[in-house]
Amino acid sequence: MTIALAKTASESPKTSSTELCKRFASFLNPYLKAGILIAVQAALFLGLSATWCASPASANVLVSALPPGNAITDGKALLRYALPIDNSAVRRIQTSIEEISEALRARRRFGAINGNLAQAERILNSRRSELLTGVPDEYKPQAEYLVLQLQNEINAMRQDVETKDKEAIWIRRGQMLDMVGQLEELMVQDFPFEVPAEYSNLPQLKGRATVEVETSKGTMTLVVDGYSAPVTAGNFVDLVQRGFYDGLEFTRAEDFYVVQIGDPPGEAEGFIDPDTGGYRAIPLEVLVQGDTEPTYGITLEDAGRYLDKPVLPFSAYGTLGMARPGDDPNGGSSQFFFFLFEPELTPAGLNLLDGRYAVFGYVTENKEVLENLKQGDKIISARVVKGAENLVEPQAA
Repeated sequence: MTIALAKTASESPKTSSTELCKRFASFLNPYLKAGILIAVQAALFLGLSATWCASPASANVLVSALPPGNAITDGKALLRYALPIDNSAVRRIQTSIEEISEALRARRRFGAINGNLAQAERILNSRRSELLTGVPDEYKPQAEYLVLQLQNEINAMRQDVETKDKEAIWIRRGQMLDMVGQLEELMVQDFPFEVPAEYSNLPQLKGRATVEVETSKGTMTLVVDGYSAPVTAGNFVDLVQRGFYDGLEFTRAEDFYVVQIGDPPGEAEGFIDPDTGGYRAIPLEVLVQGDTEPTYGITLEDAGRYLDKPVLPFSAYGTLGMARPGDDPNGGSSQFFFFLFEPELTPAGLNLLDGRYAVFGYVTENKEVLENLKQGDKIISARVVKGAENLVEPQAA
């Protein structure tokens, strides 16, 4: 049985949530997307279902479809900001390069891009020692190489600006940000907090892992973040290592909302640990911006933290979320979903999932595969290609 996103006791068993959604959408149809957003919010608050009525629109990484405003809607960017580091120099370089998208979106003069490049170059030259201070000695040669590569890329982008090649600028911007992300990862020295002892019987990811997922519609790359969700991410990586997801079907696929997988054959709705013979239950785990460790076992809403923002939000196409029974924040196990972010329906920072479900990573490569996945499609294989050494095995009870 697929674990759906939360339903409430007020939902009528005689009228399906899909039919209710259709009726509500037809009533609001003249209002188009604005009305659909109202329908989404009302459906949840009225307890109709977490099956949302969605409107056609798809995420696109092309410059012509950059997300509106300054909200962070890119999984790679969210992962960079989620790293537990305190280095203002590298963050300033990151911001300077990220802001190049503003110039492209606004169709401003190319001189604005040169300004961003000049700012990043000044920091690379004048604050180099600060950039390298936070890097352990064993990684400093690698960090120095990345700094040199960034300088080379700045010069190369200036040539792209000279020829007004927007596509080349956009591609090079992404490459430069990947280098910045690698430099930032080298700055992380120790795992930032202690996971509560009560979860020592569960696998934990003390760092990050990269997972390659081959599906019947194509292959994607996921980055799983144990710095922000060590128990949730550790459970996922452990199941990947066991081959749990290989051959499983996607049991739910709703356009512009979610595709979900992880329901094993048989009566069990999650992973049955062969060592204990019991259902492996994973607690709700949400790290809030400004907190030193995650909140466990309670939604932010129930904790009275209505305005607090998670470090890993549901604001990127391809967000990895942990599915769970609607009435049990600690009932997740093996089922998870890919969130299909649609800015009109779930605007960044304003959606209704943050703090209610755990996020443990993002799709970082080949996100377009998600557009084609349907119920009945399969994960052919999932394997950890980087970071397996960060998985900490459960301690015996």
